[in-house]
Amino acid sequence: MDFRLKVFHSVATNLSFTKASKELFISQPAISKHIHELEVQYKTPLFDRVGSRIELTHAGELLLSHTKQLLSAYRQMDFEMNLLTDNFSGELRLGASTTISQYVLPPVLSSFIKKFPEIKISLQNGNSRDIEQALREGKITLGLVEGTAHQSTLHYTPFMKDELVVVTHTGSSLAVYDEITIEQLSTLPLVLRENGSGTLDVVEAALAEHQVKLSQLNVLLQMGSTESIKLFLENSDALGIVSIRAVTRELMSGRLKVIDVEGFHAERMFAFAEPQGQNGGVEESFIRYARQAWQ
Repeated sequence: MDFRLKVFHSVATNLSFTKASKELFISQPAISKHIHELEVQYKTPLFDRVGSRIELTHAGELLLSHTKQLLSAYRQMDFEMNLLTDNFSGELRLGASTTISQYVLPPVLSSFIKKFPEIKISLQNGNSRDIEQALREGKITLGLVEGTAHQSTLHYTPFMKDELVVVTHTGSSLAVYDEITIEQLSTLPLVLRENGSGTLDVVEAALAEHQVKLSQLNVLLQMGSTESIKLFLENSDALGIVSIRAVTRELMSGRLKVIDVEGFHAERMFAFAEPQGQNGGVEESFIRYARQAWQ
Protein backbone atom coordinates (compact mmCIF):
# COMPACT_ATOMS: atom_id res chain seq x y z
CA MET A 1 0.00 0.00 0.00
CA ASP A 2 1.21 3.52 -0.83
CA PHE A 3 2.91 4.75 2.37
CA ARG A 4 1.62 8.25 1.64
CA LEU A 5 -1.91 6.98 2.27
CA LYS A 6 -0.84 5.64 5.67
CA VAL A 7 0.58 9.07 6.45
CA PHE A 8 -2.62 10.74 5.27
CA HIS A 9 -4.74 8.37 7.38
CA SER A 10 -2.72 9.16 10.50
CA VAL A 11 -2.91 12.93 9.96
CA ALA A 12 -6.63 12.74 9.10
CA THR A 13 -7.62 10.66 12.14
CA ASN A 14 -5.47 12.68 14.54
CA LEU A 15 -6.04 16.02 12.80
CA SER A 16 -2.47 16.78 13.75
CA PHE A 17 0.84 16.62 11.89
CA THR A 18 2.65 16.39 15.24
CA LYS A 19 0.65 13.38 16.47
CA ALA A 20 1.03 11.66 13.09
CA SER A 21 4.79 12.20 13.27
CA LYS A 22 4.95 10.51 16.70
CA GLU A 23 2.60 7.72 15.64
CA LEU A 24 4.58 6.86 12.49
CA PHE A 25 8.06 7.66 13.86
CA ILE A 26 8.95 10.00 11.01
CA SER A 27 9.72 13.72 11.01
CA GLN A 28 7.10 16.42 10.58
CA PRO A 29 8.78 17.71 7.38
CA ALA A 30 8.45 14.18 5.97
CA ILE A 31 4.78 14.13 6.96
CA SER A 32 4.21 17.45 5.21
CA LYS A 33 6.07 16.24 2.10
CA HIS A 34 3.87 13.12 1.77
CA ILE A 35 0.66 15.13 2.21
CA HIS A 36 1.85 17.72 -0.34
CA GLU A 37 2.59 14.96 -2.86
CA LEU A 38 -0.93 13.59 -2.49
CA GLU A 39 -2.43 17.06 -2.92
CA VAL A 40 -0.37 17.53 -6.08
CA GLN A 41 -1.37 14.09 -7.36
CA TYR A 42 -5.09 14.72 -6.87
CA LYS A 43 -4.85 18.40 -7.73
CA THR A 44 -6.82 19.48 -4.65
CA PRO A 45 -6.16 20.46 -1.02
CA LEU A 46 -6.84 17.69 1.50
CA PHE A 47 -6.72 19.88 4.61
CA ASP A 48 -7.77 23.40 5.51
CA ARG A 49 -5.53 25.26 7.94
CA VAL A 50 -7.73 27.08 10.50
CA GLY A 51 -5.41 28.98 12.80
CA SER A 52 -3.36 26.37 14.64
CA ARG A 53 -5.80 23.59 13.71
CA ILE A 54 -6.34 21.59 10.55
CA GLU A 55 -9.63 20.29 9.14
CA LEU A 56 -10.39 17.87 6.33
CA THR A 57 -11.66 19.35 3.09
CA HIS A 58 -14.44 17.58 1.20
CA ALA A 59 -11.75 15.89 -0.91
CA GLY A 60 -9.93 14.91 2.27
CA GLU A 61 -13.05 13.32 3.71
CA LEU A 62 -13.56 11.33 0.50
CA LEU A 63 -9.95 10.16 0.47
CA LEU A 64 -10.18 9.18 4.16
CA SER A 65 -13.25 7.05 3.45
CA HIS A 66 -11.43 5.15 0.70
CA THR A 67 -8.21 4.92 2.73
CA LYS A 68 -10.05 3.24 5.62
CA GLN A 69 -11.43 0.62 3.22
CA LEU A 70 -7.99 0.04 1.70
CA LEU A 71 -6.30 -0.35 5.10
CA SER A 72 -8.98 -2.84 6.19
CA ALA A 73 -8.55 -4.82 2.96
CA TYR A 74 -4.76 -4.89 3.37
CA ARG A 75 -5.04 -6.13 6.99
CA GLN A 76 -7.43 -8.85 5.86
CA MET A 77 -5.16 -9.85 2.95
CA ASP A 78 -2.08 -9.94 5.18
CA PHE A 79 -3.83 -12.08 7.77
CA GLU A 80 -5.28 -14.57 5.28
CA MET A 81 -2.02 -14.95 3.35
CA ASN A 82 -0.16 -15.65 6.58
CA LEU A 83 -2.75 -18.27 7.52
CA LEU A 84 -1.68 -20.30 4.47
CA THR A 85 1.64 -20.95 6.18
CA ASP A 86 0.18 -21.12 9.72
CA ASN A 87 1.99 -17.88 10.46
CA PHE A 88 -0.44 -15.97 12.67
CA SER A 89 0.85 -12.45 12.20
CA GLY A 90 -0.70 -9.06 11.72
CA GLU A 91 -1.64 -6.01 13.75
CA LEU A 92 -4.41 -5.67 16.31
CA ARG A 93 -5.26 -2.14 17.43
CA LEU A 94 -7.45 -2.58 20.48
CA GLY A 95 -9.37 -0.08 22.55
CA ALA A 96 -11.09 -0.92 25.82
CA SER A 97 -13.11 0.91 28.42
CA THR A 98 -11.44 1.43 31.77
CA THR A 99 -13.02 -1.43 33.72
CA ILE A 100 -12.36 -3.98 30.96
CA SER A 101 -8.77 -2.88 30.33
CA GLN A 102 -7.91 -3.02 34.04
CA TYR A 103 -9.74 -6.12 35.26
CA VAL A 104 -10.71 -8.32 32.30
CA LEU A 105 -8.25 -7.97 29.41
CA PRO A 106 -4.79 -8.43 31.03
CA PRO A 107 -4.93 -12.23 31.49
CA VAL A 108 -6.50 -12.68 28.03
CA LEU A 109 -3.87 -10.51 26.35
CA SER A 110 -1.06 -12.25 28.22
CA SER A 111 -2.05 -15.73 27.00
CA PHE A 112 -2.90 -14.46 23.50
CA ILE A 113 0.54 -12.86 23.09
CA LYS A 114 2.24 -16.07 24.24
CA LYS A 115 0.28 -18.10 21.69
CA PHE A 116 0.59 -15.59 18.82
CA PRO A 117 3.85 -13.69 19.41
CA GLU A 118 3.97 -12.44 15.79
CA ILE A 119 0.78 -10.40 16.18
CA LYS A 120 1.56 -6.79 17.07
CA ILE A 121 -0.92 -5.48 19.65
CA SER A 122 -1.60 -1.97 20.91
CA LEU A 123 -4.21 -1.01 23.52
CA GLN A 124 -5.93 2.34 23.97
CA ASN A 125 -7.86 3.07 27.18
CA GLY A 126 -10.81 5.40 27.75
CA ASN A 127 -14.45 5.33 28.71
CA SER A 128 -16.92 3.57 26.42
CA ARG A 129 -17.78 6.69 24.43
CA ASP A 130 -14.07 7.43 23.89
CA ILE A 131 -13.57 3.92 22.50
CA GLU A 132 -16.57 4.14 20.18
CA GLN A 133 -15.31 7.50 18.91
CA ALA A 134 -11.84 6.03 18.28
CA LEU A 135 -13.48 3.23 16.26
CA ARG A 136 -15.44 5.68 14.14
CA GLU A 137 -12.27 7.69 13.49
CA GLY A 138 -10.26 4.59 12.54
CA LYS A 139 -7.72 5.00 15.34
CA ILE A 140 -8.44 1.44 16.53
CA THR A 141 -9.91 -1.60 14.75
CA LEU A 142 -11.58 -3.40 17.67
CA GLY A 143 -13.13 -2.05 20.84
CA LEU A 144 -14.40 -3.53 24.09
CA VAL A 145 -17.12 -1.47 25.71
CA GLU A 146 -19.54 -1.57 28.61
CA GLY A 147 -22.95 -0.06 29.07
CA THR A 148 -26.30 0.02 27.30
CA ALA A 149 -25.95 2.70 24.60
CA HIS A 150 -24.98 1.33 21.18
CA GLN A 151 -24.02 3.30 18.06
CA SER A 152 -25.72 2.46 14.75
CA THR A 153 -22.45 2.74 12.79
CA LEU A 154 -20.84 -0.03 14.85
CA HIS A 155 -21.41 -3.77 15.11
CA TYR A 156 -21.49 -5.31 18.60
CA THR A 157 -20.67 -8.89 19.63
CA PRO A 158 -21.52 -9.99 23.20
CA PHE A 159 -18.48 -10.94 25.28
CA MET A 160 -19.33 -11.54 28.94
CA LYS A 161 -21.78 -10.53 31.66
CA ASP A 162 -20.93 -8.21 34.50
CA GLU A 163 -22.75 -6.94 37.59
CA LEU A 164 -22.49 -3.60 39.35
CA VAL A 165 -22.60 -3.63 43.13
CA VAL A 166 -22.85 -1.04 45.89
CA VAL A 167 -19.76 -1.14 48.14
CA THR A 168 -18.29 0.69 51.08
CA HIS A 169 -15.10 0.45 53.11
CA THR A 170 -15.38 -1.89 56.10
CA GLY A 171 -14.08 0.92 58.33
CA SER A 172 -16.86 3.26 57.22
CA SER A 173 -19.84 4.09 59.42
CA LEU A 174 -22.00 2.83 56.53
CA ALA A 175 -20.56 -0.68 56.90
CA VAL A 176 -23.22 -1.37 59.53
CA TYR A 177 -25.69 -1.84 56.67
CA ASP A 178 -26.10 -5.24 55.02
CA GLU A 179 -29.06 -4.11 52.94
CA ILE A 180 -30.65 -0.77 52.16
CA THR A 181 -33.65 0.45 50.18
CA ILE A 182 -33.62 2.51 47.00
CA GLU A 183 -34.83 5.45 49.10
CA GLN A 184 -31.81 5.11 51.40
CA LEU A 185 -29.49 4.83 48.40
CA SER A 186 -30.86 8.17 47.21
CA THR A 187 -29.90 9.91 50.45
CA LEU A 188 -26.56 8.33 51.41
CA PRO A 189 -23.31 9.92 50.11
CA LEU A 190 -22.30 8.30 46.84
CA VAL A 191 -19.28 8.26 44.52
CA LEU A 192 -19.90 7.46 40.83
CA ARG A 193 -17.97 7.16 37.57
CA GLU A 194 -17.75 10.12 35.18
CA ASN A 195 -20.22 11.08 32.46
CA GLY A 196 -19.57 9.02 29.33
CA SER A 197 -18.68 5.95 31.37
CA GLY A 198 -20.52 2.74 30.46
CA THR A 199 -20.77 2.03 34.19
CA LEU A 200 -22.73 5.23 34.74
CA ASP A 201 -25.05 4.40 31.82
CA VAL A 202 -25.96 1.08 33.47
CA VAL A 203 -26.47 2.70 36.89
CA GLU A 204 -28.76 5.27 35.29
CA ALA A 205 -30.82 2.57 33.53
CA ALA A 206 -31.13 0.48 36.72
CA LEU A 207 -32.29 3.51 38.72
CA ALA A 208 -34.82 4.44 36.03
CA GLU A 209 -36.64 1.17 36.73
CA HIS A 210 -37.41 2.64 40.15
CA GLN A 211 -38.26 6.11 38.74
CA VAL A 212 -35.09 7.53 40.27
CA LYS A 213 -32.83 9.95 38.36
CA LEU A 214 -29.12 10.50 38.86
CA SER A 215 -29.89 14.10 39.81
CA GLN A 216 -31.87 12.82 42.80
CA LEU A 217 -28.86 11.04 44.30
CA ASN A 218 -26.54 12.47 46.93
CA VAL A 219 -23.45 12.39 44.70
CA LEU A 220 -20.31 13.61 46.45
CA LEU A 221 -18.25 13.49 43.24
CA GLN A 222 -17.70 11.62 40.00
CA MET A 223 -14.33 10.05 39.23
CA GLY A 224 -12.58 8.86 36.08
CA SER A 225 -11.64 5.36 37.21
CA THR A 226 -12.77 2.59 39.51
CA GLU A 227 -9.35 2.57 41.19
CA SER A 228 -9.88 6.20 42.19
CA ILE A 229 -13.29 5.35 43.63
CA LYS A 230 -11.85 2.47 45.68
CA LEU A 231 -9.10 4.66 47.13
CA PHE A 232 -11.62 7.40 47.93
CA LEU A 233 -13.86 4.93 49.76
CA GLU A 234 -10.96 3.81 51.94
CA ASN A 235 -10.83 7.30 53.41
CA SER A 236 -14.48 8.33 53.58
CA ASP A 237 -17.96 7.45 54.81
CA ALA A 238 -19.48 6.93 51.39
CA LEU A 239 -20.82 4.33 48.99
CA GLY A 240 -19.59 3.51 45.51
CA ILE A 241 -21.17 1.60 42.63
CA VAL A 242 -18.58 -0.46 40.75
CA SER A 243 -18.11 -3.68 38.79
CA ILE A 244 -17.98 -6.79 40.97
CA ARG A 245 -14.90 -7.80 38.92
CA ALA A 246 -13.09 -4.67 40.08
CA VAL A 247 -13.40 -5.37 43.81
CA THR A 248 -12.81 -9.13 44.06
CA ARG A 249 -9.50 -8.75 45.89
CA GLU A 250 -10.82 -6.07 48.27
CA LEU A 251 -13.86 -8.19 49.14
CA MET A 252 -11.71 -11.27 49.81
CA SER A 253 -9.27 -9.28 51.97
CA GLY A 254 -12.11 -7.68 53.92
CA ARG A 255 -11.27 -4.08 52.94
CA LEU A 256 -14.60 -3.52 51.16
CA LYS A 257 -18.04 -5.01 51.62
CA VAL A 258 -21.06 -5.25 49.33
CA ILE A 259 -24.29 -3.67 50.53
CA ASP A 260 -27.40 -5.13 48.89
CA VAL A 261 -29.99 -2.68 47.63
CA GLU A 262 -33.55 -4.01 47.67
CA GLY A 263 -34.84 -4.47 44.11
CA PHE A 264 -31.74 -2.91 42.52
CA HIS A 265 -30.26 -5.03 39.72
CA ALA A 266 -27.54 -3.50 37.56
CA GLU A 267 -26.29 -6.09 35.10
CA ARG A 268 -24.64 -5.43 31.78
CA MET A 269 -22.93 -7.16 28.91
CA PHE A 270 -19.39 -6.33 27.95
CA ALA A 271 -19.28 -6.30 24.16
CA PHE A 272 -16.80 -6.16 21.31
CA ALA A 273 -17.44 -3.26 18.96
CA GLU A 274 -16.15 -2.84 15.42
CA PRO A 275 -17.11 -0.80 12.37
CA GLN A 276 -20.08 -2.10 10.38
CA GLY A 277 -18.89 -4.21 7.45
CA GLN A 278 -15.52 -5.13 8.96
CA ASN A 279 -15.17 -8.88 8.54
CA GLY A 280 -12.57 -11.49 9.37
CA GLY A 281 -8.92 -10.84 10.07
CA VAL A 282 -7.03 -10.82 13.32
CA GLU A 283 -9.93 -8.95 15.01
CA GLU A 284 -12.31 -11.90 14.55
CA SER A 285 -9.62 -14.34 15.71
CA PHE A 286 -9.13 -12.33 18.90
CA ILE A 287 -12.89 -12.18 19.54
CA ARG A 288 -13.13 -15.98 19.28
CA TYR A 289 -10.07 -16.46 21.48
CA ALA A 290 -11.26 -14.08 24.20
CA ARG A 291 -14.78 -15.55 24.32
CA GLN A 292 -13.37 -19.09 24.66
CA ALA A 293 -10.96 -17.95 27.38
CA TRP A 294 -13.84 -16.66 29.53
CA GLN A 295 -16.25 -19.55 28.98
